[in-house]
Amino acid sequence: MAAEAPCYTVVFEDTTESPSTQELRASLEKGTDEDRLDTLRRIIVSTINGNPQPTLLMPIIQYIMPSRNKQLKKLLHFYWEVCPKYDENGKLKQEMILVVNAIRNDLQHPNEYIRGATLRFLQKISKDAELLEPLIPICRSCLEHRHSYVRKNAVFAVYTIYREYEHLIPDAPELMQTFIAAESDATCKRNAFVFLAHCAMPKAVEWLISVYDQLTSLDELLQMSIIEVIRLDCKNDTTHRPRYIRCMFELLNSSSHAVKYEAATTLTTLTQNQAAVKAAASCFVTLVIKESDNNVKLIVLDRLDTLRSKHGHVLDGLTMDILQVLSSADMEVRRKAMSIVLSMTSNRNVEEVVLFLKKQLQQTQEREFEKAPEYRQLLIQSIHVLAVKFSEVAASVVHALMEFLGDSNNPSALDVVAFVREVVEKFPHLRQSICDKLTQTLTEIKSGKAFRGVLWILGEYVEGLSDIQATFQDIRKVLGEIPILASEQRLLDEAGGEEDKQEDKKAEGSGRPRVLADGTYATETAYTSTNSARLEAVKAASKPPLRALILGGDFFTGSVLASALTKLVLRFDDLTTDRPKANALRAEAMLIMTSIIRVGQSKFVTVPIDEDSNERILNCIQTLSELQEKSIVHDIFLKDTKAAYSKMLVAQEKKAAEKKESESTKEHVVQVDDLLIFRQFSKKSADDPIDYVEDLGKATGAAEVREDFISNLSRISQLTGFSDPIYAEAYVKMHGFDIMLDVLLVNQTSNTLQNLCLDFATLGDLKLVERPAVYTIAPHGFQSIKATIKVSSTETGVIFGSILWDGPALAECCVILNDIHIDIMDYIKPAYCSETQFRSMWTEFEWENRVNVSTNMTDPRDYLKHVMKSTNMSCLTPEGAMSGDCDFLSANMYARSLFGEDALANLSIEKTEAGIVGHVRIRSKTQGIALSLGDRITMSQKDSKPSI
Repeated sequence: MAAEAPCYTVVFEDTTESPSTQELRASLEKGTDEDRLDTLRRIIVSTINGNPQPTLLMPIIQYIMPSRNKQLKKLLHFYWEVCPKYDENGKLKQEMILVVNAIRNDLQHPNEYIRGATLRFLQKISKDAELLEPLIPICRSCLEHRHSYVRKNAVFAVYTIYREYEHLIPDAPELMQTFIAAESDATCKRNAFVFLAHCAMPKAVEWLISVYDQLTSLDELLQMSIIEVIRLDCKNDTTHRPRYIRCMFELLNSSSHAVKYEAATTLTTLTQNQAAVKAAASCFVTLVIKESDNNVKLIVLDRLDTLRSKHGHVLDGLTMDILQVLSSADMEVRRKAMSIVLSMTSNRNVEEVVLFLKKQLQQTQEREFEKAPEYRQLLIQSIHVLAVKFSEVAASVVHALMEFLGDSNNPSALDVVAFVREVVEKFPHLRQSICDKLTQTLTEIKSGKAFRGVLWILGEYVEGLSDIQATFQDIRKVLGEIPILASEQRLLDEAGGEEDKQEDKKAEGSGRPRVLADGTYATETAYTSTNSARLEAVKAASKPPLRALILGGDFFTGSVLASALTKLVLRFDDLTTDRPKANALRAEAMLIMTSIIRVGQSKFVTVPIDEDSNERILNCIQTLSELQEKSIVHDIFLKDTKAAYSKMLVAQEKKAAEKKESESTKEHVVQVDDLLIFRQFSKKSADDPIDYVEDLGKATGAAEVREDFISNLSRISQLTGFSDPIYAEAYVKMHGFDIMLDVLLVNQTSNTLQNLCLDFATLGDLKLVERPAVYTIAPHGFQSIKATIKVSSTETGVIFGSILWDGPALAECCVILNDIHIDIMDYIKPAYCSETQFRSMWTEFEWENRVNVSTNMTDPRDYLKHVMKSTNMSCLTPEGAMSGDCDFLSANMYARSLFGEDALANLSIEKTEAGIVGHVRIRSKTQGIALSLGDRITMSQKDSKPSI
C-alpha cells in the first residue's frame, strides 16, 4: 500500500438532489447507457471529493464492466484510477481480481483504440504493483502490435512500470533499444527515445550517434527529444560535445519554430564561442520576425536581451535586423525590441539606426494605421535617447523632429519639446539654428503645453539682438492684433453695424420674461439675444493659435509668454546701447502683457483669468517698469531658471548612472560556513542530474530566500482563545500568487478529538485550493495543518472559518476562528514611470480615493516618507524639486502590484501652526486597490499618533 494516498483535483459536486446509494445501484443495473454514464460520472466525482461509496464497487464490476460502449470503458478507467483498491488492512480487495482480468482482456482486444486506451490507463495506476504484475507479458506483446497507436502507448506503459518497479521488467532498456532500431513510426521512435533518455542514457546516446547524419530529416517531436538528451548528456563529461554543437547548428535551420528556439537556447549553453552566440541570436531574431504569436515574440525577445547582456557588443551586427521587428503591430513587442536596440546601439551603427527610425517616423506621418500616435511617440522618445547619448547625430535629427511640434497627438509634441529643450542646453553650437526653426514653426503648434515649452526655450536661448527682434515679430504673428480686447471689441462692433439701430426699434416694448439659472426672472429682448449671438460668432471666428489659446482660457500659457518676453527684453537691454529701440521693445512687451490681463477680465474669454496667472503677469510688468534699477529679479529671470534646468539635467544623468551601476554591481552575500558542492566529486547518475543553473544560483546566493525570524513572528495570527478546548494559531506566508497558511492546533482537553475538521472560507478575490481533511488529535496533542489560498487581484481579503469535531455521544462541537485579514502590501511593490505616463494614467483611471491628512508630524518631508513606507510606493517627484525651506509640499507617488495593476497617488500638504494639513489622492483602475491603499494610509496615521 502506498505511504500516502494520491491527491486528486476537487470537482464541484451538485448536492442539491444527490441520489441515494440504492438509486445509483438501480441506475447501474437497469438504466440505459446514457443513464449509466451519468451515474458513473456522479460516483467518480463523489469518490474524488472523499465519499468513495465502496458498496457500489461490485455493481460497477457486474453491470458496467461487460459493456462494449467505448465512452463507458473510458469513464471506467477513470473510476479504477480513483476508487479505493485496498481494504483496511492494506491488502488488495478480492474484487480487484475481476478488474485485473477485465483489463487483461482489454489489452488483448482486437480493437486498437481499446488496447491503446487501456495501455494509457496502466500509466495512471503505475504505483499498484499487485495490479500490474499479471499484465506485464501482455504489455510486452503490445510492443509488436500492427497499429502505431497501440505501440506508442505500450512504450510509455513499459516506461512508467519500469520507473516505479524495475524488477518487473528488468530487461526494459534492451527491449527499447531493439524496438527503436526496428521501428518506423516517428511518434513510437520518440517515445522509445524518451524512455532511453531517462532510464538508459548511454543507449540513448548510442542511438543518437547512429542517426547523427539524419537529424535534420527527423520528426519535430523526435528532434525536440534529441535536444533534451543533448542538454542532459552535456551536464556530465562527454566526448561528444563538439558533435553536439554541430548538431545544434544544423537544427537552427529546422522548419519548426519550436525546434529552432530550443536549439538556439541549447547552443548558448554548450558553448560561448562568438560564432555560436551570433548564430543563436540571429535565429532568435528570425523567430521574432516570422512568428505570429505576440506572446512568443516577447518570450524570444527576453531571451535575446539576456544573451545581449551576457555577451556585450558581440551582437551589435544584428541591430538592424532587430529593427525589422518594429513592423509588428503590437506595441509591447515594439517597445521591447526598441529597448534592446537602444542598448545595442554604438558609435559604429548609431547613424544607421537613427536613419531607420527617421524613416519609420516619416511613415507614421504619411499614412495612418492602428496605434500610429503611440508608435510615433515611441520613435520620438527613442531618437531623443540616441541624440543625447551620441552627440554626433543630434544635429541631424533635431530639425526633423521639430516638424512634429504641430502634431495633433499632444504627447508626441511634448516629447519633441522635451527633446529640443535638452539638446539646446547640452549642445550650444546648435542653439542658433534650433531657435530659428522654432520661431518658424510657431504658427503650426496647436497645444498649450507645447507652446509653453517652446516659449520657455525661446526666452532662455535666443541671444542675439537681431534674433530677439525677429522672435518678437514671430510671436506677434501667432498672437494677432494688439491690444487684444480693443481688436475683439472692434470686430464685435463691425459685426453689428447698422443692424443695431433696427434692433433698437424692434426691441422697444418687445421684452419677454426669461428664467435665469438661479431661478429668478429677467427680461430678454431681441437686442440682447442678437448681441449674444454676435459675440459667439466673434469668439468662433478663426484666430492665430496663441491668441486662440488665451481667449480659450489658457492663461497659464499667457503667463509663460509674459515671462519669455520679459527675459528677451532684459537680455536685449543688456546687449544694446540704442535706448529708443530698447524702450520700444519694452513698451511692446508691456502692452502684450496688459492686453492679456484686460482681455482675461472681459466677456470675450471662455473663463476669466485666474489669480495666479494675473499675479505672475503683473510681476513681469513690474520687472520691466523698473528696468533701470537692475534688481535681484533681473538675475532670477536671466540666470537662475536656466541654471535650475541645468541642475535638473545633471541630477537625471547622475540618477541614471547610479541605477546602471547598481544593476551591474549587484552582489549576493554567501555565508562563509555554507556547504560547497563540487560537481566533479559528486556521484553521476541519470536519475539525479545536477543542473548548472541551480549550482550557479547556490554559489552566488541568487537562489537564497532569506527569512527574518522576527518578521515571521509578526505574521502569526491567533485564531482561538487560550481557554477554548482547541488553541489554534496560523502563520500566514505570501508566496507569489498564493497564501500559505500553516495552522497549529493544540488539544487543550484530556479527551481524544475525533473527526476534527478545519474548515476555511474566504471573502474577496481569494480562493481556497484544497479540501479540508479529517484528523484525530490525542489528549494535549499537537497537529499542524497546511492550507493554500489563491489570490487573483490586489484587494483586501478576509479568511475566516471554524473547527468542527465529534464530542461526547457523537455530539458535534464547534469553535469559531478569528478572521485573518490579508495585507495587500505584500502584493504592491515600488515602481517608476515617466511624468507623461503618470499624467496619462491619472487622466484615464476612474477610481479615486481621497484621504485627509491627520498626523502629529511637523515636517512635510517626514510625512511623505511615512506615507511611502506604509504604502510601498516610490516618489516620482525629483528630490531637487522638493529641496529648500518651504511650508508647501506636493509629490507624486507610484506603485505596481504583482498582478500588473497601477496605483497612483498625489500628496498635497501644507505646514501650519496647528500641524500638517492637506490630503492624499489615490487613483487606480480598480476600486479595490484605491480603497485598500486609502485604508492603509488611514491606519498608518492612527499608528503614528502617540497613545493618550
